[in-house]
Amino acid sequence: MHSKTNNFIYWGLYVIVWLIFVGLSIEAGGLLVNFFFSLYNPEMVHNLYQKLDLSEMYNRNQLAFYGIYSFIITNAVLKAVMFYIVIRLMHTMKLSQPFTRFVSAQILRISYFTLVIGLLSYIARQWTNNLVHRGYTTTGLNQFLDDSQAFIVMGAVIYIIATIFKKGIELQEENDLTV
Repeated sequence: MHSKTNNFIYWGLYVIVWLIFVGLSIEAGGLLVNFFFSLYNPEMVHNLYQKLDLSEMYNRNQLAFYGIYSFIITNAVLKAVMFYIVIRLMHTMKLSQPFTRFVSAQILRISYFTLVIGLLSYIARQWTNNLVHRGYTTTGLNQFLDDSQAFIVMGAVIYIIATIFKKGIELQEENDLTV
């Protein structure tokens, strides 16, 4: 009974991860499409994805606009890629034998993506604060500049888990050789 419950929860989480991945992919795609439209039609800048209006920033300083928008797009794409890695991990991993080099490598890769997302969000948040001090309006950016500290801490925790996982696999392989 306990195994069936774990299996049910695992597949339920798998479906949730897929839904998150689809949502993040749509967000990243929407941001990219809007970005390319804004390159060819600058009048679109006032009505970007999710009603983000950066027209004042675009009119005052296009470098600031492209810099902030680049951070937003990069973070959105990195999140979608990270969840794709989680999907590959969950699809490939066998619950009966989860301790493999592939699983270890994927967990390590997820930790790197999480850490990079956190660091980029932190840099973008600092840049946004700098722009606010210079009189720019940054309304609506908060939804795209996630809680960077949470991502950094989460990345560190996942890295620690990946390191322990890797060491466990090494010990398991060493133990298999001695038997």
